[in-house]
Amino acid sequence: MPKPRSSQVSLEDTPFYHCVSRTVRRAFLCGIDNYSGQSFEHRRGWVEDRLLLLTSVFAIDIAAYAVMSNHLHIVLRIDSELAQAWTSIDVVNQWHQLFKGTLLTQKFAKGDAIESYEIETLNETIAEYRRRLMDISWFMRALNEPIARQANKEDNCTGRFWEGRFKSQALLDEAAVLACMAYVDLNPIRANMADTPEHSDFTSIQRRIKAAFKGLQSDVLLPFVGNERKNMPNGLMFDIKDYLELVDDTGRVIRDDKRGAIKPGTVKILNRLNIPLENWLKVTSEFKYLFKGPVGTLEELTRYCEHLDKKRIANASSCRYWHS
Repeated sequence: MPKPRSSQVSLEDTPFYHCVSRTVRRAFLCGIDNYSGQSFEHRRGWVEDRLLLLTSVFAIDIAAYAVMSNHLHIVLRIDSELAQAWTSIDVVNQWHQLFKGTLLTQKFAKGDAIESYEIETLNETIAEYRRRLMDISWFMRALNEPIARQANKEDNCTGRFWEGRFKSQALLDEAAVLACMAYVDLNPIRANMADTPEHSDFTSIQRRIKAAFKGLQSDVLLPFVGNERKNMPNGLMFDIKDYLELVDDTGRVIRDDKRGAIKPGTVKILNRLNIPLENWLKVTSEFKYLFKGPVGTLEELTRYCEHLDKKRIANASSCRYWHS
């Protein structure tokens, strides 16, 4: 039976998770349906706009994303420290950007007087909103439901647009995060939807490359902050230039019709993560087939399973091979 999300998320072990949503009934997110000949390319904009809007509301950062023809990949980071730092009015205002809230929270947001007998109920509601604003399930719900309504209206039908449950997997170390990000960023290239990362429309890698041309980092994606040091800002502990080069090199190798190789200077990031080159290429091509659950070293997998009271350590053999 499917496991509840609460049994798969352990912030004690990692704030990073890979989520995938798929459509049903031959529904298309984007591209052209070969069966009907109808184009759904415009729906990519729906998904990307909604996704990036949610990052300004939830205490959740986006590290990578790719909108494909019938599914969506997201690598996200839960920022529990941000959520806990929000004041009560901050929480209510964040929530009201997406939902109406209650009469009591609307009253509180307007600055109206709160009666003494209402305070306990208000505090309980705010505590629940705070939890939801750093909850993956609520994030995916806020993403998928509006898209489903728009698509159903356009298709003049009712019923499910997405599969009943999105899939999620914990990324337990920086090697798993980086590999999964590259796997997501290279999705359009593997699917022959794009020739290069910069031509991969509606993906995080294209957004990062466009910002890099201006000497900047994307202001809506989790930034790369370089090597670990004192007073580290929140972000990915790699250099943005190294990551972009690694993804570009990997993309050229993955494409059968392209001549390419991982350059010696780029291999340094793999050496730092203790991932052999051949393993990297396999993982970034077949991530979803190799790992059906949490990803990390055997030690991290064991700790993660203990914290969630899991008796069986999933992916143990795959992760042992990957780090060998």
